[in-house]
Amino acid sequence: MSTRELAGWAFPLAESLLAEPLPRRWQHSIGVAERARSIAPILGTDADLLEAAAVLHDIGYAPDLAKTGFHPLDGARYLRDVAGADERVIRLVAHHSCAWMEAEARGLRDELEGEFPRGHPHLTDALCYCDMNTTPDGMPTNPVDRVNEIAGRYGADSLIGTFIRRAEPEILASTARVLERVAAVKRQPM
Repeated sequence: MSTRELAGWAFPLAESLLAEPLPRRWQHSIGVAERARSIAPILGTDADLLEAAAVLHDIGYAPDLAKTGFHPLDGARYLRDVAGADERVIRLVAHHSCAWMEAEARGLRDELEGEFPRGHPHLTDALCYCDMNTTPDGMPTNPVDRVNEIAGRYGADSLIGTFIRRAEPEILASTARVLERVAAVKRQPM
């Protein structure tokens, strides 16, 4: 499958897994893919790859896929074992939005990193930017409000609440790196 065909393949797959059982999660995924399209100028030939990973990043929440309770790992395993996805998409899904920190808190870091080596940092940053700039309903937001929303939804003392606060500096740094690249592209003469 060529890189330009990845998003076209990914959207119906994500929809089939999320739209009915988890409609809000599906709306979030659509919004994350919209953010990916908005930063396409900094991605070059990887724009379609990122859009595919963006729409698929939360499929591990789907009831039929949730095996470990850690959605990046469950989603990546499904993409590898069942869907036969592009390895780069799988790695992005496995490592989206500081997943290694949550994996560590769950005792799954060795498993995650052993099965799915991390991908290119600029794409990992880009997917984190897209995810953390999208509300649960798919609308644009900013990473500070998104982190606060996640901590509030799960509870500050929960595993997710603790993880997201620990990840916040890296989430903000990823966002800053992406915004720096967007600004640099905008400054370039046409």
